[in-house]
Amino acid sequence: MICHSGNLVFMTRKAENNLIMIVLSGLLFLFSNTVLGAERLLLATQLWPPYQTYNQGVMGGIAVERVQCALQRMQQPYRFTMTRWDKAQLLVESNRMDAFFTGSNNASRNKYAVMSTPVINEELTWFIAPDVNLDPEDESAKYQARYGAKFNSTKWLYLKKNGYNVVKKPRDADVLLQMLWQGDLDVALEYTGVFEHSIKKLGIPMDYFRRAHHSRKDLGVHFSRQFLKQNPAFLNTFNSALERCKKSSL
Repeated sequence: MICHSGNLVFMTRKAENNLIMIVLSGLLFLFSNTVLGAERLLLATQLWPPYQTYNQGVMGGIAVERVQCALQRMQQPYRFTMTRWDKAQLLVESNRMDAFFTGSNNASRNKYAVMSTPVINEELTWFIAPDVNLDPEDESAKYQARYGAKFNSTKWLYLKKNGYNVVKKPRDADVLLQMLWQGDLDVALEYTGVFEHSIKKLGIPMDYFRRAHHSRKDLGVHFSRQFLKQNPAFLNTFNSALERCKKSSL
């Protein structure tokens, strides 16, 4: 199905595992910026409210809006594709797309991509079941309590790497929340804004879970090293535009 709205083009089709792929094409400019040299920038993302959302045929969320704003300031034509998070990263790693967003920095991603200035700076929080009395970072708790995070995310891999007793493989924050709420997990590790969005959606009191601070993370756009090699002026230009967009959105 293809729908037209002004100068934007929205496209939806069935993707793998019955997921929906949504493509948002930025066709706002007649001429590309000669500094950049990219005919159209291809970016992959995931459905990750409240940062990346899809409602009634429209992609939105603070991350989508800020990245879109930066590209519009640069007069850079673009296309957003919404798909699974693992696939979004694979598309960039295999150079089939130029960038993915919004994600934190890690050694694996650094091998094939470079992260922009932060799109979002978010708190990463331990959410603890109300009947569980423990320090989630205590060495003994790591082996006794049941931990969870979104499967195959940086958070999930962090737990596994550091010896936490990871017992579930939830596909998103909603499922992670349900596991914690129903007693299948003792502790969940998730970004505060993401988990609070799921808590509101399920109608759970905001103070139902005990919380403990883990860290703050910068989440940005990860541009393919190959793309940046071909367009060496792009990243600095994008970072400057993004910072202006962030200030204007405050």
